[in-house]
Amino acid sequence: MSWKAIHRWLGLTVGTLAVVLGISGAILAIDPVQQAWQAPAAPGDLTVATLVERVTRTVPDAQEIRHLPSGAIVVFSFAGEQPQASYIDPTDGRVLGPWQASVLPRWVKNLHRSWLLGDAGRWLAAAIALAMAVLCASALVLLLRRMGGWRRLAARVRGTLAQRTHVVTGRVVLLVLWLTAVTALTMSASTLGLVVLDAGAEPEVLSVVSGQPVLPGAQLAPLQSLWVKDLRMLNVPGATDPEDTWKLTTAQGQGWIDRYSGQMLVWQEATLAQRVVDLAVVLHTGESAWLWALVLGLAGASVLVFWLSGWVIWWQARSQTPQITGNVPMAQADVLIFVASEGGSTWGFAQTLQDALRKCGHRVHTSALENFQTTAATRQVLVLVATYGEGQAPAHARGALALISKPKANKGAVQGLVSVPVTVLGFGDRQYPAFCAFAEALERQLRAQGWPALLQLECIHQQSAQQFARWGLALAQALNEPLVLAHVPRVPPTTVLTLIGRQNFAAADGQPTAILRFAWPTEGLRTCLGTRGLARFSAGDLVGIVPPGSSVPRFYSLASGWQDGFLEICVRQMPGGQCSTHLLGLRAGDSIHAFIRPNPGFALPQTRRPVLLIGAGTGVAPLAGFIRRNERKTPMHLYFGGRDPAQDFYFGPEIERWLAEGRLSTLQTVFSRVPHGSGYVQDALRRDAERVRHWVSQGAIVRVCGSRAMAQGVADALDTVLASLQLSVAKLKAKERYAEDVF
Repeated sequence: MSWKAIHRWLGLTVGTLAVVLGISGAILAIDPVQQAWQAPAAPGDLTVATLVERVTRTVPDAQEIRHLPSGAIVVFSFAGEQPQASYIDPTDGRVLGPWQASVLPRWVKNLHRSWLLGDAGRWLAAAIALAMAVLCASALVLLLRRMGGWRRLAARVRGTLAQRTHVVTGRVVLLVLWLTAVTALTMSASTLGLVVLDAGAEPEVLSVVSGQPVLPGAQLAPLQSLWVKDLRMLNVPGATDPEDTWKLTTAQGQGWIDRYSGQMLVWQEATLAQRVVDLAVVLHTGESAWLWALVLGLAGASVLVFWLSGWVIWWQARSQTPQITGNVPMAQADVLIFVASEGGSTWGFAQTLQDALRKCGHRVHTSALENFQTTAATRQVLVLVATYGEGQAPAHARGALALISKPKANKGAVQGLVSVPVTVLGFGDRQYPAFCAFAEALERQLRAQGWPALLQLECIHQQSAQQFARWGLALAQALNEPLVLAHVPRVPPTTVLTLIGRQNFAAADGQPTAILRFAWPTEGLRTCLGTRGLARFSAGDLVGIVPPGSSVPRFYSLASGWQDGFLEICVRQMPGGQCSTHLLGLRAGDSIHAFIRPNPGFALPQTRRPVLLIGAGTGVAPLAGFIRRNERKTPMHLYFGGRDPAQDFYFGPEIERWLAEGRLSTLQTVFSRVPHGSGYVQDALRRDAERVRHWVSQGAIVRVCGSRAMAQGVADALDTVLASLQLSVAKLKAKERYAEDVF
């Protein structure tokens, strides 16, 4: 079972019970805080002998002196036949008031420790603590995978509100929750008798009546050399029993002192197990450290946040995972489709492929990649795989490479038949350095094992339905069949956006362009939760727009963030473009249906390092959004390329204003269709080679947005410019300092 499955099912089952423990633990954390404020703590340089002298002077019939974990001193005595306990001021022995063990209802503690079920409940609480420790361990593994390792653990978290809440809360309190689970296990082992704490039976120790007078407590040598901070409890010998002794308890052990000679009669060292349990009690309850108790209380309350956000995440993933229809049994299928998908979207492409193959008369079976094998009926195998994190396989397919390397995976080959072709199609995002890395690793493994291929490896960027359709044409030609892959992505819930402003540009090539600004919706809680398709977004994220008469969304890079109070995009008319035609025909007050797709690989991290922004045409839109939000005035340097400054200098007035305000440090513009326009952005980079090298040597973050051809030209130019620094675009990508948004 994968870590993700372990985390999911433990969270959904045991997590429900853990909420009760977390809330009750948060309530119990009030006790150490209250105790710390009720009475003064003993000074650090106060000896037990001095404390005894002060206490016996004001409470002559004291029976026991107890040093509480909070630092306060409590004295137990009798008023006639009535027992009483009082707070004592250790500086002068004054009685400050009565002491109570806890102001909280006893049932809260019993609920937390044993579910109000006695010993059986203690075993249940221990089992939940063990499950919580495993749950926290799985959470750490998944957190590191999601964030990209320890170095990126503090990076910005993207996703829905539930995902962000779950991850951010985990980063803050995960270690504390794991510690409370481990300490709870330690305490349970003690309570249930699974470990032996005592050094042995308490010895029968009596003072030897020697005719000498009883020494006052202040004159006992062991007490004179012991600080109050090390004291836990001191039992005073009874006045009516001449053989009774002083009994001293510290963290190191316990001893019995002769009341006549003042000598230590017997000393028992605390066992290692006892010391471990004592430490566990402090770490689990916050006793003796009220600030830590506050941390524990907040961590306990966070369990409810984890549980609620986890349920929302599970429900969203469950509702978005397609169910494959039309499967025939594997043994009867002539085409097998295997899928590896982390978020579920790749299954939608598999369904489209299966439906198209069935229309061509094939018997098709689709399954997860971890079920990889062939049968005597198999004639083609198609593998659709997504890459997760830093080039890993999706969680459910972690063992796929090892499985494929086994000969038994190809039953046809074992039986002497010709190995069937296995074709791999990868899905990923070019913003990540490890774009389709798992697909590439799978391709290498298959070829190394001798599996033939019908088509070479192809990689789909950002789930492009257009790229998928082009791959389908190549597959149809290879199969010599009329195969058509018309994939309709499953569109998330959308939000209605109203156009509130536009800037029109008449491009030199006759294709108009406009900057469109839409109002930020105010739909209350459902919008905030992201259930209506428009969660919080940032510049560089993508907005999916579904034009009328179509079910296929088109994506545009955002030039604004949610903090700006509006959503802004730059749209250029595409020949025959259904969505661009619709958008450019909008007037103020018209509306569209849209949803947000996060683009975390292109987002700018919080940094004070220089930022090098390179864009051409409408590709300047997300870069303008970065500059707009640069309130900290991080050094940003923009290279903008267009054709004619009079027609396509998009965001020109705003860029000039941001330059004057210091949000933009430098600006270099080039225009390719006017005299002395200086060519293209890659030409400007070569001319500014020295400055570019200086910025990159300072750790500059690079963002490139524009056409694929422009991005390739920029990459080639930067490879040349940075060669003297022993750097390249590939190395910058590997360090997550370089990202592209290309179209």
